[in-house]
Amino acid sequence: MLAAVLNKPLDMEMKQVPIPVPGKDEALIKVYCIGVCGSDVHYYEHGKIGRYVVEKPIILGHELAGEVVAIGEAVKHVQVGDRVAVEPGVTCGRCEYCKAGRYNLCPDVVFMATPPVDGAWAEYVAVRADFLFKLPDSMSYEQGALLEPLSVGIHAMNRANVTPADRLLVTGLGPIGLLAIQAAKLFGVKEIYATDVVPFRQQLALEMGVTAVIDPTQHPVKERLLELTDGQGVTVVVESSGNGRAIGDALRAVKRGGRVVLVGMPAVDEIPVDVNAIIDAELDVYGLFRYANTYPAAIAALSNSELDIEKVITHKFSLNDTVQAVEMARTQKDTSIKVMIYPGL
Repeated sequence: MLAAVLNKPLDMEMKQVPIPVPGKDEALIKVYCIGVCGSDVHYYEHGKIGRYVVEKPIILGHELAGEVVAIGEAVKHVQVGDRVAVEPGVTCGRCEYCKAGRYNLCPDVVFMATPPVDGAWAEYVAVRADFLFKLPDSMSYEQGALLEPLSVGIHAMNRANVTPADRLLVTGLGPIGLLAIQAAKLFGVKEIYATDVVPFRQQLALEMGVTAVIDPTQHPVKERLLELTDGQGVTVVVESSGNGRAIGDALRAVKRGGRVVLVGMPAVDEIPVDVNAIIDAELDVYGLFRYANTYPAAIAALSNSELDIEKVITHKFSLNDTVQAVEMARTQKDTSIKVMIYPGL
C-alpha cells in the first residue's frame, strides 16, 4: 500500500509498504479520510514532541475514518463493510487508570503517530476493534474523522462540568478551539466568546455560532468580556492556543469561582502565572490530556444536531500530495484550519 513516511524533520516521502495484517482482535480499515493535526506538523518540523522523539522512519496521522475490509477471528461488534471512526489510542485496559475510566492516562497506551508507533497516513491501518465506532448513515466520513479533535473539546466540557447555564470563553481558534465551541453547543451552552488574532479564524468562529470574538491585541480581554456580558463575566475558559499570554488572560478573564481548562501545549515547559489570584478567586484549573469515553457520546450528539463541524475543513489533498498538505498546515495558518487527506482521491 501507499504511505507517507517521515524519515527525519522536513523529509517525507511516499513509499510502498506492506498492508497490515489484523490480529485476532483487530480489524483492517481502508482509510477514507484523515486529518493533519498540529502534532503531525510538529513532528514533521522538529522530529519530536517533548519526550517523544522520531528515531526511525514513521507514518504520521491519527484523525481518521474508513471502512472495515477484514476482521480478526475474535472480533464481534464490527463487520466487513461497516463505516467506522477510529479512536487512535489503544490502552491496556488493566492499569488503575483504565479501570477508573481515565484510560487516556494509561502509561502503556499505544497511540497512532506517536513514536515509535505508526499512524494512518496510508491506504490501510489495523486497529484493535474495541476502538472502532460505527458511523450512522447520516454521518459522513469527514465527521467521523473530526470526532477525534471534537473529542478534545468534549473532554474539556466534561473536565469543567459545563452546563447550559455557563458562559464560556475559548482562547485560540485553531481546529481544537473551533471544535471546542461546537462541543460547548452540544452541552447546551448559549453564550460562547472567543479570542484570536487572525481575521480568517475570527470570521469562521462567527459563522460557526460564537456569540462574539475578541482580538486580544486590540482589546483587554477581561474588560471586553465584562462589556459583552453586562458585567457578569464568564464562568469557564477553555485555553486552546498554548500561548503564554493567552494562559494569563484565561486566569484573569474567568470570574471568581470559575473554571479554567488548559488544552493548548505551550512551547516552553514553564509559564509564569499569578498563583495568588488563583487562590484568592478560588479558581479550579484543570489540565487536559487527549480524551476518554467521548466517541459514543459525540456520535449520538452529532446525529441529533444540526451543527456543521465540517466547516473547519478548509483544504483537501490526495495521499500522494501529503507533503503539500502538511506544508499547507505548517505555513498557511492564516488561511487554513483543518487540512484533510484522502487516500482514494
